[in-house]
Amino acid sequence: MKRFITSTLIIPLISFQFLTACNHTDEKPVDSKESLGETLFNDRSLSKDGTQACVSCHDSQHAFIDSRLNKTSVDTSTPGAVSTGQDELALGDINTPSAAYAAFVPDFHFDETEALFKGGLFLNGRSDNLVEQAKQPFLNPVEMQTTKEDVVAKVKSKYAAILIDLYGEHIFDSTDTAYNAVADSIAAFERTSKFASFNSKFDKVLKGEMQFTEEEQLGLDVFEAEDKGNCAACHPVPTLDSAKTDRLFTDFTYDNLGVPKNYLVRNLNGKGSDFIDNGLFDNPKVDDAGLKGAFRVSSLRNIAVTGPYMHNGVFKKLITVIHFYNTRDVAGALNPETQLIWQPAEVDTTKNVDELGDLGLTDTEANAIVAFLKTLTDERYQHLIP
Repeated sequence: MKRFITSTLIIPLISFQFLTACNHTDEKPVDSKESLGETLFNDRSLSKDGTQACVSCHDSQHAFIDSRLNKTSVDTSTPGAVSTGQDELALGDINTPSAAYAAFVPDFHFDETEALFKGGLFLNGRSDNLVEQAKQPFLNPVEMQTTKEDVVAKVKSKYAAILIDLYGEHIFDSTDTAYNAVADSIAAFERTSKFASFNSKFDKVLKGEMQFTEEEQLGLDVFEAEDKGNCAACHPVPTLDSAKTDRLFTDFTYDNLGVPKNYLVRNLNGKGSDFIDNGLFDNPKVDDAGLKGAFRVSSLRNIAVTGPYMHNGVFKKLITVIHFYNTRDVAGALNPETQLIWQPAEVDTTKNVDELGDLGLTDTEANAIVAFLKTLTDERYQHLIP
């Protein structure tokens, strides 16, 4: 609802604030929740010291991951396994997920039919939906390190007129109301097509506009085969008429894959090698100990350009992930990145031993899966494929 103002004293003030906000975004008009959200997504001044914004950890030029190098990078070309805070000192413990396609992740819920938890944002589902997720990085002590009050004060000083126009004249009556509007507008931006173009080679093959190579087709066949990769059990392959939510190559469930600890990260972020991340079990809505170590099954969209991999960034290359699925439980099998045997799972007792660990794939089949996964890369990021 538009706000109508009759006071001749207030009108010039609001007009000035509106123009200031427009100039802040390089002449782009800020006249919708989506455009306001884009402005806030890119505004570093909203962090404690004015050094970090959402875009810092979700680079639009790199499939909305944190593409920066830091102390947890394994080499000079691989992004950090986890992100640094706005003070450039604090380190997280989880690999920053891509924000691309996040708008299609369903709200966190328990599926009564399948008797499984599904959906939710963050890899342990601790935020029910996109709006709730957008509130958290500002407040996180290892991310933007600020407070609701400071965020609202800065937003009010720069964008008051716009929020009033979009959310009503009482939007600043309470900190919570205004803070909710900030998160709502960021979520609105994340729902735009900038985050979800659905124009990969795979999408074009579905439409009959392109064809897979022989290796890519073999990769898809192995990916789907129940007696081979069986990847589609958790990463279902969409069809041309699938709803967008069903095109993300994930069933949004939670699984303990038996991923080892990332000791480099644990030694650098102060948690230490004895710390255990219980994943979904740490979600206050979950009390099933059988879910310790489970993390949400990620989308495979843009997977070829969003390394490092796994929830803690412990693997550098996508082919390593495939080898891990293939040989995790094979005696003497080696991690190709370290030339050492696979390290034990962070949470071993609940790891999935039925669907991965000893798949029996040949090197040709493993490489073919990677070739297929590369076809899931959005057109604008295809130049980033290794």
